[in-house]
Amino acid sequence: MSIRLTLLAAARSSSLLEVRFGDDRPLDVSGWHEAERAAPALIHLAAADLRYCSPSPRCRETGRVLGFSPLAQLALRGCDMGRWHGRTLEEVMAHEPRAVDAWLADPRAVPHGGESLLTFISRVGAWLDTRQAGNDGHILAVAEPDVVRAALVYALKAPPHSYWSVDIKPLTAMTLSRRGGRWNLLLKSVLEEI
Repeated sequence: MSIRLTLLAAARSSSLLEVRFGDDRPLDVSGWHEAERAAPALIHLAAADLRYCSPSPRCRETGRVLGFSPLAQLALRGCDMGRWHGRTLEEVMAHEPRAVDAWLADPRAVPHGGESLLTFISRVGAWLDTRQAGNDGHILAVAEPDVVRAALVYALKAPPHSYWSVDIKPLTAMTLSRRGGRWNLLLKSVLEEI
């Protein structure tokens, strides 16, 4: 039995300069319009056997705008950023530069009092590994960009520090396939969509 899992990064809830740790704001106007414009190109994902989303407002709203009607999954929540929740990286760097350095350098560090990068990647990986679908089933999950990055690092068994080398833009889709207990990154040709 094989499974295809497409992870779709949610539409934006703020400009890049306003991105916050644990950003739990709903879609902003730009994000709403981007999702509406992307809907025709992503409509094929609505045929997934199972449709999930991170519990954040912007993931739920992205799923609704795209017509997916996803079921929220607590395990797909973004990384718990503890006392940094709601603050920008710039704000945290101004007050706790050594703590940020430790967090970026050590995947086990929890200077914010939340969840370590290693724990976060493991949590997302555990969710991946428990997904069941029918024979050759397709699963969709609208998720926070950090969840998509964590899933990629876990699936490829990449070192945790590689997490910092992956950029996920809003409404980016990544597909993983699992056969025999092993995850693979599935890159599709543009010709497959024609």
